[in-house]
Amino acid sequence: MKTIAEAAAALAAGRTTAAALTDAALARIAAPEGEGARTFITVHADSARASAAAMDALRAAGRAPSAYAGIPISIKDLYDEAGMTTRSGSVALKGAPAAKATAPTVQRLIRAGFVILGRTNMVEFAFSGLGVNPHYGTPKSPWDRGAGRLPGGSSSGAGVAVADGMGFAALGTDTGGSCRIPAALCGVVGWKPTAKRVPIRGILPLATSLDSAGPLARSVGDCAVVDAIMAGAEDAVPPRALPMKGLRLGLPRGTFLTDSMDGTVAAVFGRTLTRLSAAGAQVIEFDLPELEQIAAVNGAGGFAASEAWAWHHSLIAEKAEAYDPRILKRIRRGERMSAADYVELVEARARIIAAIAPRTACFDAVIGPTCPIVPPRLAEVEAEPEYNRINMLLLRNTAVGNFLDRCSISIPCHAEGEAPVGLMLTGEHMGDARLFQVATAVEAALAA
Repeated sequence: MKTIAEAAAALAAGRTTAAALTDAALARIAAPEGEGARTFITVHADSARASAAAMDALRAAGRAPSAYAGIPISIKDLYDEAGMTTRSGSVALKGAPAAKATAPTVQRLIRAGFVILGRTNMVEFAFSGLGVNPHYGTPKSPWDRGAGRLPGGSSSGAGVAVADGMGFAALGTDTGGSCRIPAALCGVVGWKPTAKRVPIRGILPLATSLDSAGPLARSVGDCAVVDAIMAGAEDAVPPRALPMKGLRLGLPRGTFLTDSMDGTVAAVFGRTLTRLSAAGAQVIEFDLPELEQIAAVNGAGGFAASEAWAWHHSLIAEKAEAYDPRILKRIRRGERMSAADYVELVEARARIIAAIAPRTACFDAVIGPTCPIVPPRLAEVEAEPEYNRINMLLLRNTAVGNFLDRCSISIPCHAEGEAPVGLMLTGEHMGDARLFQVATAVEAALAA
């Protein structure tokens, strides 16, 4: 069983139990030859087994809270759990007061009967797309693991957990690509909702203007189910695929494709476009000149630096030495931004959103490669200049969806045995339901 849908069907038919699913996931986490020790910061083994046993008892009594009761998943280390300190992949918050309440998104999944396996590793304070964490270790991408390939970030542990079968889904967050980048580099599906659909209360922030909370899983349908529950839907079911014939997929010219894309990604992406066209979709190139403005608008540090500095400045004054120096330097960029800089940034964002909206309204989705490169080696980012260059390259395409406040998804489009490559589909603001239908159709076309 690879997907939530398959696990739910097996549970309903009595072919497996929540206890068996949970034990299998915990065994993968604990396997000494695996990545579990670097993928999870905290493992809730005892409570997970107790929850699984409870779900089995409820199902036997005909009282399972949902079709998904007993399916094991994980949560990123910046979601609050009552009674636990939320560390956000850092040692600077060790010893901080425990959370008084569990984040609403996690509460909703627990009420549906999902079993929480533990808290996954992440980039410190979610401020990088590489996946590097010097405090708790850096989990490796499933591809070319012997070479020490990076998993992508900031939801690094979430991507590896899903890819390696340590649960059926993992909650991440996405401020500039932090669900979609690890999905692309680990060969799974990663979803970024329109931000306001899913509450971020109870999640340690990076930049509240951009933060969104979404799942990583092994299928589009699984992401849709988890997303629906996180958003408060009472009836969470996989989406119906739209017909591929006639789908209009907009392909922006310029930066999305031509700048620094490596040969592997270029070949896989080109092959993917051919397959989508053969399946009946219309791939339409168009100009989106406003994309070039976003980098300039963010030149002083953008929302990430300014809003991160607002949250961190007091903690930095006390514990700067506890931070990863590369993360600290990125946060400190916000210290130099003025109130005028921030107001101008807000106004520029609104102006760009308004300009782009009519350009993309005629498409079912805007497409591009999720990341322009395959997973880099950890050794490649040891020097700070390369750390910064490769980080910005990985974030380049995905960050657009956050700036424009849209929904977006990364779907694997490589063949088995190839380096992982993600296809990114971006929908309209609050067009989440339709984007899931488009993504389901694209996923099926690529699997055919």
